[in-house]
Amino acid sequence: MIRFEILDNLAAVTLSRADKRNALTPDMLESLTGVFERMPGDIRAVVVSGDGPAFCAGFDLKMCAADQSGETMRQLLTGLSRAVRAMRAIDQPVVLAAHGAAVAGGCALLGGADIVVAERQTRLGYPVAKIGVSPAVSAPFLSSTIADGPARARLLDPDLICAEDARSIGLVHELADGPGATRERANDIARHLAAKPGIGVAATKALCNHLSRHRTDFAMEALTVSLSLAGSEEERERLAALWS
Repeated sequence: MIRFEILDNLAAVTLSRADKRNALTPDMLESLTGVFERMPGDIRAVVVSGDGPAFCAGFDLKMCAADQSGETMRQLLTGLSRAVRAMRAIDQPVVLAAHGAAVAGGCALLGGADIVVAERQTRLGYPVAKIGVSPAVSAPFLSSTIADGPARARLLDPDLICAEDARSIGLVHELADGPGATRERANDIARHLAAKPGIGVAATKALCNHLSRHRTDFAMEALTVSLSLAGSEEERERLAALWS
């Protein structure tokens, strides 16, 4: 459900569960993390995108609802944190193409990218408070991407925002018309970055990571906050209500 392809010096990483709007499973997140942890050294840029009508609709909540222990939710939260950290850690720039929806865990993946291109019609945000889950796991990456005020507002407000509003706060960097144009623009940016001296790009990304480290060092603490609510009575009730 994670497709990995190499074309010359570019890598394409694709969420490939289109029939479920690329809803994330523990196995998908483990595979996604593995792809980035084992990224070949001769790759110069990476494009992340999603198949089907949406980039990513978040966690597979039907799977979570079927597990009353909360263990599936805990695996998803832990896997999400690992995946975003792995995306950030590689030397190569990561360009992400979001279309349709980038919701909850799907929106969190934007925090692992260096440049985000979004289709104008995309809806983005962290609505997980509605099911009794905290989006705190995303906080360190979001607050090192956009300003503290907008980051706080997005984490606390469960409503989704449009791509234009996401660009105005820095969550999205460019807009495109239609899914195809969004992917093509992300590919163009990746090709442009890949043409730059690799050592210089890697050094610059390492510095950017260093400057944001005082925030992302809180990744494990943030994950603990989200994990503390997994399997709660409120979560079980709200998840069950979704499928009643």
